[in-house]
This record gives sequence, C-alpha cells and structure tokens, in this order.
Amino acid sequence: MDYVINFVILLNIVNGTFMSVNKVILVGNVGKDPETRFFEGGTAVSNFPLATSETYKNRNGEKVTNTEWHNIVVWRGLAEVADKYVKKGTQLYIDGKIRTRSWDDKEGNKRYITEVVADNMVLLGKKSDNPASHNNPASHDNSFSETGSGQEPDESNNSDTATSDTPGDLLEGGNKETDDLPF
Repeated sequence: MDYVINFVILLNIVNGTFMSVNKVILVGNVGKDPETRFFEGGTAVSNFPLATSETYKNRNGEKVTNTEWHNIVVWRGLAEVADKYVKKGTQLYIDGKIRTRSWDDKEGNKRYITEVVADNMVLLGKKSDNPASHNNPASHDNSFSETGSGQEPDESNNSDTATSDTPGDLLEGGNKETDDLPF
C-alpha cells in the first residue's frame, strides 16, 4: 500500500500536480500507561506519550541523545488493545496522521495540542521485554489496524458524548509463518 502512495505522490510531482500527505511513522517507547475513556456509545479513546530517541556523536566525540515526545491518540479497537496490552515501557510502531486541536481552558486561555492519531499499531520487542506480555496470549498477533470511518467522535465541547456510536472493527495483521516475534 505504501508503494502505491509513493507512486501516486511521485506521479503528481512529475505531472506538476500538487498533492498533500499527512503521514507519520514512529517507533519508540511508551512513556506512561495509556489513559482510556469510553464515550456513551461505547467508543473508546486512549492517549499516551511515546518517546523517540536519536543518538549521535558531537564534534568532541561525545555521545548525545535527543528524545522527542509525541502525544499518541488511538480510537475504537486500537484503544481497547492499548488499554489491555500497552504499558509504560512498551516498544511500539505507530503510523497515523498529525492533528493539532485547540480549546479554551477554565481561565479562558486558548490552548493547543499536537497529536499523532494512529491508524496502525504494532507491539515490538521480545516478549520478555514487553511489560504487557504477560497479558498477551502466545497465539495473538502483535499488529493492529483501525478500520471504519477513520473519524473520531467530536470533542469540541469537551464532553464525553460521541457523535458516532459504532466502534471500528479490530483487525489483526501479519503472518505467523514469517513473523519472528514471539507474541
């Protein structure tokens, strides 16, 4: 699928047609246990921070590590998986899109947050390295995708009422014959 997207982007660039893409791919470690909420219709949403690190040597030959923190949001089936299996320290692959939203706080100040809304999530690392592996059945695949409308419930009023009450289906991806991950 990514090859098709890349081809379409390249084709549009060659033809002089401008196209925009909002795609994020992250591999990192979860900073704290997910916070999961359920809306009236049963739709779940989980939020958690994900750390990505880059290590290099500076001019003096000293090792330097820069860590970026990303606010991750997962909806519906992915939120239920995150609530059940993702814990602080879990290594994850996330792909999704960037979203910036705003709201007024209690003092009337405008607040902004930039988040990565995940479309796919893969639990990485060895089973023994994953803090949630004791909850993860051995026969369970570690790749999860969100299907459905791709739209989140409207949170504009900061209420716990969702505009959509049909959770997306949870799909398990991957191939156990070729997957060398132990869970």
